[in-house]
Amino acid sequence: MRIYAVLIYIFLYAPIAFIVGGSFNAGKQAMIWQGFSLEWYGKAFSNPLITEALITSLMIALTTALLSAIIGTLTALGLERMSGWIRHAFDALIYIAILVPGIVIGISTLIAFVSFFDMVNPYLTSAWNIRIEMGAWMVVAAHVLFNIAVVALLVRARLQGMDRSLVEASDDLYATPLRTFRQVVLPLLAPSILAGFLLAFTFSFEDFIIAYFVAGPDVTLPIYVFSSIRRGVTPEINAVGTVVLLTSFVLLVAAQLILQRASRTAAR
Repeated sequence: MRIYAVLIYIFLYAPIAFIVGGSFNAGKQAMIWQGFSLEWYGKAFSNPLITEALITSLMIALTTALLSAIIGTLTALGLERMSGWIRHAFDALIYIAILVPGIVIGISTLIAFVSFFDMVNPYLTSAWNIRIEMGAWMVVAAHVLFNIAVVALLVRARLQGMDRSLVEASDDLYATPLRTFRQVVLPLLAPSILAGFLLAFTFSFEDFIIAYFVAGPDVTLPIYVFSSIRRGVTPEINAVGTVVLLTSFVLLVAAQLILQRASRTAAR
């Protein structure tokens, strides 16, 4: 079983190791090693197409993470006050949003946006001479739809383990609901909210499937990488992939450490 486990891990991570190693190849052909070099990182991020795609991805990811953290936290707080079949129905919707494959979300949001645009654009064009089209903000809307569920689950898990006596003590001291939330509840939920923010940023930054359907003329970094590899894999593309991989890995580890620290604090 140990040998089997090692082989599985090699199968999973060998392609990733190949990409990372290929990004340091001095030669132009990714399949032939010609020495160690960092020049492809400099060339990759001096390429205006790559930097533009990177800025677009960062804007989408930051906006998605912020909106998801706010709406997901409010959703978790609202569900915590519900009971009965209504709460179970909303719980089911949250889990469905996570379980649905990305390609299904991408196709469904594309159909929904196109139908909505066909309905409202004639009025907008005639009244204000404007049109709503696919683009980066449509990617944000599609990503928020998924990441709200992620944040809501993390915050709800923290709410269920939170010491209710602190809220009751704040009420006994005649604090207003807003002040209780700001000074008691929000600090206790902060680690989960921050972890949800980081996860939402990671999922949005590295997403290709959903963005491919709704990005329109805007190009994110994963879309640029996918378009470039049609012409062949180069060390420059490997460098971009390594940066995306490293960013996702660091953010995921940070989110995990934040959640573990919050769990240890709650256990005390």
